[in-house]
Amino acid sequence: MTRLLVECTYVFEHPTANSGIQRVVRNVIQQLPPPNEKTQCIPVVMINGGLYEVKSLAPLKSPKLDLTGLRVKLEQWRNGFWLRHRAVERRRPFSQSHFARRVLYVGCRLTALACFSVPMRLLDRVLRGQQIPQRCVPLAHRAGDQLVLLDSSWHANFFPLAEQLKRDGVGIVSVIYDLIPLTHPQFCDAGLVKVFNDWFDWIARTADGYVAISTTIRDQVREEMLRRIGAQQVAHRWFDYFHLGSELDLSAADVAVDRNLLKMFEKPQPVFLMVSTIEPRKNHAYLLDAFERAWAAGGNARLCIVGKIGWKCEALIERIRQHPELNRRLFMFNELSDKSLEHAYSHATALVFPSHVEGFGLPLVEAMQRGLPAMGSDIPVFREIGGDYMAYFNLADPQSLTDLLIDMERTRVFPAPLSLEHWRWLSWREASAQLVERIERHLNPALPALEGQHAHCS
Repeated sequence: MTRLLVECTYVFEHPTANSGIQRVVRNVIQQLPPPNEKTQCIPVVMINGGLYEVKSLAPLKSPKLDLTGLRVKLEQWRNGFWLRHRAVERRRPFSQSHFARRVLYVGCRLTALACFSVPMRLLDRVLRGQQIPQRCVPLAHRAGDQLVLLDSSWHANFFPLAEQLKRDGVGIVSVIYDLIPLTHPQFCDAGLVKVFNDWFDWIARTADGYVAISTTIRDQVREEMLRRIGAQQVAHRWFDYFHLGSELDLSAADVAVDRNLLKMFEKPQPVFLMVSTIEPRKNHAYLLDAFERAWAAGGNARLCIVGKIGWKCEALIERIRQHPELNRRLFMFNELSDKSLEHAYSHATALVFPSHVEGFGLPLVEAMQRGLPAMGSDIPVFREIGGDYMAYFNLADPQSLTDLLIDMERTRVFPAPLSLEHWRWLSWREASAQLVERIERHLNPALPALEGQHAHCS
């Protein structure tokens, strides 16, 4: 029997994180197929130089202080603190004096170190000591196992252990979500670009196979591998893909929908929903420009931005918070629960997704599975995921989205068909099974060819 050791280290260490990759990892792990006579799937983490089998991804429940929740809150407060620092930095006297800016930075740096960095490091040590024995148990590897790097491993420190496993006869399969730090470094922090580039060099040398989350990314990975290690080495690797699921698994029945969200949907005007982390690649500025032109032309459609605050977005956040239409025709929610997001998908007019580049576009399938029309930038991966069932606009034409918004508000007709009878997105159970099947197929070429090569099935 082949054992697939499905790695989920980051999600294990950050159990309350719920952005794109973390959502994928958690759902795939929770829906791994049961063992059969040929394959057994085991969720694993690599921590402190050891391999562990995961017994629970959920954070420990304690009647005392929730240290995991405190760690997450500290990280959120730190991010908000530095956003505020950048806003203050643009004001007098700091905007006019290098010395004043330097004094402000040093003061903020010392404050952040004392209030956030040191407590977070102490909590990391405490949590590592408390939770590893209770949430996972040591696992002995054996030759023939396959280590599936499902999680975001570019920041990991387990590469020496992974290399030792490979020397011991363990195969390595890398799941790749996108190559954005390589293809579009302008949208990423310089540190991430370097770390990701080093990580890709490592998996190019180390992994035996690569599974992307779309055919678009699969083809990009193959091209990048050809450039880095050459056709002769690439011939000994295999490349495949799987598509993601659509359920919001943390949409608990006992969680209340955000009151301000409920209040927003009480009014009859159309609501266009944007769901993503707020960062330059997602192109929120283009979206806001389009709505401002539509409002200037007499439109009353509302824009609802949902997503945590990310990086390189200080000017945009300040623009939104100072906007005259805020809480009138412009709304922003940075910490919505899955229950509230489910409500937003169910009551909005359409999802709008103007991203420059994506690996998949998870909000698209989350919206369309619930019958919410989706409109997105005309990029290859959106064409792959949305097909003829989405409306597309041209990022090179600033008026393209504005015209679409005005026309939809006037006619109340979405310009593309949405047929749930013939467009059923994968569940996370199906997505997890598809990932395992693709890997099995390459490990055993004698298996019959896989069916269901598309993101949807009838």
